[in-house]
Amino acid sequence: MGLNSTPSSERVHIGIFGKRNAGKSSVINAITNQSLAIVSDIKGTTTDPVSKAMELLPLGPVMIIDTPGLDDVGELGKMRIQKSYQVLNKSDIGILVIDGTFGQTDEDKALINKFKEKNIPYIVVMNKLDLVRKQQNIDENEINSNPNTIWVSSTTKENIYELKEMIAKQAPTDEPKFKIVGDLLNPSDFVVLVVPIDKAAPKGRLILPQQQTIRDILEANANAIVVKENELKNTLENLGKKPKLVITDSQVFSKVSTDTPKDILLTSFSILFARYKGDLKETVKGVKTLEDLKDNDTILISEGCTHHRQCDDIGTVKIPKWITKYTNKKINFEFTSGTEFPYDLSKYKMIIHCGGCTLNEREMKYRVKCAQDQNIPFTNYGILIAYTQGILKRTLEPFSDISCLLEE
Repeated sequence: MGLNSTPSSERVHIGIFGKRNAGKSSVINAITNQSLAIVSDIKGTTTDPVSKAMELLPLGPVMIIDTPGLDDVGELGKMRIQKSYQVLNKSDIGILVIDGTFGQTDEDKALINKFKEKNIPYIVVMNKLDLVRKQQNIDENEINSNPNTIWVSSTTKENIYELKEMIAKQAPTDEPKFKIVGDLLNPSDFVVLVVPIDKAAPKGRLILPQQQTIRDILEANANAIVVKENELKNTLENLGKKPKLVITDSQVFSKVSTDTPKDILLTSFSILFARYKGDLKETVKGVKTLEDLKDNDTILISEGCTHHRQCDDIGTVKIPKWITKYTNKKINFEFTSGTEFPYDLSKYKMIIHCGGCTLNEREMKYRVKCAQDQNIPFTNYGILIAYTQGILKRTLEPFSDISCLLEE
């Protein structure tokens, strides 16, 4: 992904829901004016959530997610319905498509209640207006009388333009509380980024959090200097000016901490992302659970993306090794990646999550809240690594409201 492309995590996520044959895919194709979704008269054509990044005017960069039918049947059907409901956790806007020839059903009402429960702005799209008119089964005054509901025809495209305008009005307008790092910087500040060449990253590219952090520094009118871990000491000695901050990949925290003078602030990409789209206070509190672990406790290690596992993978190899060495306990580890995140967390003593750079803010906050509601401590890679290496207090110094938590 180039620096000029909007990452999926920064796009407005629009979840499209509805029963089988309500016309979800036809509505998607109509609003995008593309054949993004497979259309068929056979019920259940969409069997898994399908995501597509695109530009949707007048809104801008979006991620459209087509979901399986809410009335799917059988054991596989139940699993598909569950996957549809999981999409709610990342949806910034919910669109419920209803077959206007049948009207609203119990499944539709249940989903509307879920939208309200999760505070998701939503639109009810009554599809097949052309057929309803033929059946003379609608009062024209009823069309578009409800501010949350719009009648459309994906066949004739009637009211599709109005639907797009309606979607744009539902988009979140709040500025994020934090930037990745820009709010910690002044114009002309120097920031040194320590970036090991990551074997898991595609050849020729930096990984996403590094790209996004560089962009955020530039937008703050500050200067980014990117070095490999073996070049840091030499760079700091020859820079001629003290940098405001050193940001490192957590995997080389120990070396970078040694090579960075104590009067220079130090943190990691993972910790910055915990603040940017998660809950930094909660993740700092959660790491202390390491002190209470017992033999045979189970820890969930969860990643937001799916990547090819290397032999020295951080999530499945390095972090379990560091935890085992730190606690000297026989710990059971379970792993999830991508969109999979268990609803029932009761079996876990704690959850350790990646920085979540590929997840949007709504889904990351959902995962933290899910753990909070079940009283399961939640922390992340960078915080855990810094804690086990005895440098967590130092890595939290850039955040004055957080570092005091370690004294509690």
